[in-house]
Amino acid sequence: MSFYVVVGAGPVGRETARLLGEEGHDVVLTSRSVGSNALQNVRTVHSDATNAAELARISRNADAIFMCAMAAYHRWPTDFFPIIDGTVRAAEAVGAKLVVLGNLYGYGKDAESPLHSDLSLDPTSKKGTARTIMWQRAVRADVPAVEVRSSDYLGHGAISSFSLVALPSILEGKPTAFIGDLDATHAWSFTKDVARTLVAASRYTGEWGRAFHVPSQHAPSRELIRATAAMLHREIPETRSYS
Repeated sequence: MSFYVVVGAGPVGRETARLLGEEGHDVVLTSRSVGSNALQNVRTVHSDATNAAELARISRNADAIFMCAMAAYHRWPTDFFPIIDGTVRAAEAVGAKLVVLGNLYGYGKDAESPLHSDLSLDPTSKKGTARTIMWQRAVRADVPAVEVRSSDYLGHGAISSFSLVALPSILEGKPTAFIGDLDATHAWSFTKDVARTLVAASRYTGEWGRAFHVPSQHAPSRELIRATAAMLHREIPETRSYS
């Protein structure tokens, strides 16, 4: 049995903790607003990842720390750095491996397609730069680190442009506006697949300091909207694109 700490109690963090707990491991799920849970072998602890000493105390003897915490979307360039710095310092203090939940922003708008994990990060936005710096700080840590990169989330509890914009319009029978080209193929990552990839990455036996991509489904946004409406037996909403 191993001991794992999962930082961040969003849909991916909770699912990661659930998977590890069901395997019989000792798991702590921690965040500033973790709440209660009924997950097998999972304890919940309120903490702030920016407080490295507190997180290190919680993580004593941990085999790995999973950094699944999120910052508010509009505050990535400011709020993410204290979170990753605190998590890195805690991992170094207790000698735990570090598994970071990331995304595809760091590749930038000019990256070749399809994206793959061997591509160099070349951010072209503030958010992409923030995510790139986070990974650079993690990979420079004195403990092994890997990053699991996902695309936009789908699934229970997912927070993404689809769940925030398109899904409510489908449910309410209202027109929807969706960002980007509606007919361009887009990758969608299911939250359970993200968690499974995090757990698998934590057992990687090769050289760490690398990234993995979540196996994802590919479909244009328009097709996803139509398929979701059909599944829910709702009318397909009038849909337009905006940039």
